[in-house]
Amino acid sequence: MSGVARSVVVLLGVMSAYSISVMIERWVTYRQARRQSRAFAPAVAEYLMEGKVDEGIALSPEIPEKTIEAARRALERATAIGVEDLKRGLGGLATIGSVAPFVGLFGTTIGIINAFQGMRIKNVVGIEAVAGGIAEALVTTAFGLFVAVPAVMAFNAFSNRIETLTVEMDNSASELLDYFIERRKGIPR
Repeated sequence: MSGVARSVVVLLGVMSAYSISVMIERWVTYRQARRQSRAFAPAVAEYLMEGKVDEGIALSPEIPEKTIEAARRALERATAIGVEDLKRGLGGLATIGSVAPFVGLFGTTIGIINAFQGMRIKNVVGIEAVAGGIAEALVTTAFGLFVAVPAVMAFNAFSNRIETLTVEMDNSASELLDYFIERRKGIPR
């Protein structure tokens, strides 16, 4: 394999290692976020139904002693910060997913150029003269696709998971605010 092809494969290997590390880290983060989301709303609801408002509020420490509007803004900020944290690393996956095929194609292009130059230098004509060089060059394209496809699939899956978690966070915040509004109006729940 030529020096350029090796360099391309090494670069793609680094890109692959990075994307795999992001995939694993994000998967762990999203599992934890999902568990927390599923546990938070029922815990708050249970406290509120039992009339233990202080305990329910204590689960969300930004709310005590603030007006409902301030609580709403605090919940919006907390959701925005949470969503940004969930998005961490996804830009890298998207970049790798879109760039890796081009890096592989670059290696292929250089390899094909080298194959034809070798044919010219050796003054040999025919498919046999370039077949080995072209086959070697195509390895970089295959490797580029091998790196890109999982990165794109993970990016899409994680983006969908972020949407789901965002809806869950918004729903939990909305339920909590509804409770505070009803309590302020004196409506029993």
